Amino acid sequence: MSDSLDRLLEHVRQQASACEALGSPFYAALLTRLAEDLEAGGPSLAVLEGHADRPGPDAVALRLLGAAHRLALSRRSPELAAHFPSTGGDGDPESAWVALRSLLDARPAELREGLELAPQTNETGRAAALLGALLQVAGPEPVRVWEIGASAGLNLLADRFRYRAADGQSWGRGSPVELDPAWDAVPEGAPERLEVVERVAGDVSPVDPTSAEGALRLESFVWPDQLERLERLRGALELAREVPVRRERATAPELLDALELVEGTLTVVWHSVMWQYVPREQQERTSARIEELGTRASSTARFAHIAFEPRRLAPGAPHRFVVSVRQWPAGEERILGEAPPHGAPVRWGPPEP
Repeated sequence: MSDSLDRLLEHVRQQASACEALGSPFYAALLTRLAEDLEAGGPSLAVLEGHADRPGPDAVALRLLGAAHRLALSRRSPELAAHFPSTGGDGDPESAWVALRSLLDARPAELREGLELAPQTNETGRAAALLGALLQVAGPEPVRVWEIGASAGLNLLADRFRYRAADGQSWGRGSPVELDPAWDAVPEGAPERLEVVERVAGDVSPVDPTSAEGALRLESFVWPDQLERLERLRGALELAREVPVRRERATAPELLDALELVEGTLTVVWHSVMWQYVPREQQERTSARIEELGTRASSTARFAHIAFEPRRLAPGAPHRFVVSVRQWPAGEERILGEAPPHGAPVRWGPPEP
């Protein structure tokens, strides 16, 4: 086996372990069988070998399963749908693998075509981190929220979600999206409601969640045995048809170049679990633009940068998914809390060592 195929096999096995650790035993089992098929030179090899040189950066394992999930969700493969939990199937991964292997053998072109779509889940669970941070910096003034790496911009609807805390308290009104538990506690001093007057989503490959194709794409990248995540996504898709969001095809620095502060408002730039995918040069331009906007902030035109991203809190330490905020005119950063990769529940307070 060539070095590139060795890397592909290693990637699939690592993704299987990640799915197991993140609560998807169904995908973990499918990917384990996929690795065995690759090693044996089965039909998966012919489908995936074109992506063997960059398996990790391309997230090729999740691309393949996303393509299969789309076929199940759209009922274009009733054999898969019979076993995927997201389509009311029996959830048997062994039977699902038999159906998937048959599909790899009989319809390889369809699956190869699906590999062209990069995974985009627009994980609504991360709204717990983003909205919770916003509640800690919001004042009485209207709020403008611009999101970079926004995918379909569903987290820009975060103020329309309902959040329950582990201590029994809650924030938000009735909503088709409920995060329970979202937090260990409702952030202290949180206003009862927010007036969000502008929602702008920027992404290099934006998805229209109001279209059938866009909704199917987003659903297909939610792991099919994680029905709570899928339910939240479908609730957010319902809201997306009601609440206007301006979606722009733009890199992070391109989007922020068009942003100016507005007197009498709090302007917020936020993002979640996307920074590592931004090229270094664009990271530098984005950070410089955020600093520039900060210098223009005042007590009557405030500005905040909210992030939920993996980062090392000390040299050589493992990555932690932390909620951070900088608000201007002061410009000091605070780490507000920590959460699992999918965003909920958030534990507020400085992360423990």
